[in-house]
Amino acid sequence: MINKELPKYKYNGARSLVLLHEKHLRSFVTTWREAKLLNISLPKTEDQDYQSLVTLLRHVLRSAGNYMIWICNKLELPSPEIIQVPDLENIENEADNYLNHIIEKWGLPLINVEEEKFHSPTYKSNWGVDYCIDAMLEHAVMHPIRHEFQLRNLINAKK
Repeated sequence: MINKELPKYKYNGARSLVLLHEKHLRSFVTTWREAKLLNISLPKTEDQDYQSLVTLLRHVLRSAGNYMIWICNKLELPSPEIIQVPDLENIENEADNYLNHIIEKWGLPLINVEEEKFHSPTYKSNWGVDYCIDAMLEHAVMHPIRHEFQLRNLINAKK
């Protein structure tokens, strides 16, 4: 269920991306649960975030929080007060609560930010790539989509 109660933003593009992030984060978690029920195995990799379904779930949820923390930091906005993602032993049981927390915290920080601040300047991401705020929001939306796509391919291959 998408948060249709989200208030009007000064920049509707940001509001749209916040709503898209919610939609695709929820969809990822639904697909993740399907993969878990089907006992899907992830391909072997050195990537610590892709070692198991549990590490993948934690990675996607942790990243969702970190994107908004980064955005607020770069725009010099107050902290969005996103709590730390649950540890690996608890993430599966706490996923719904954490997902709701992320969605709630994503909804408010950008309401009063003028459109111009979303496009210029650019800032260095935590992984060394330059992004404007709008591009980071788009990246945040695509992140759960990409991982859901990976899971969906693994699910379809098993059927």
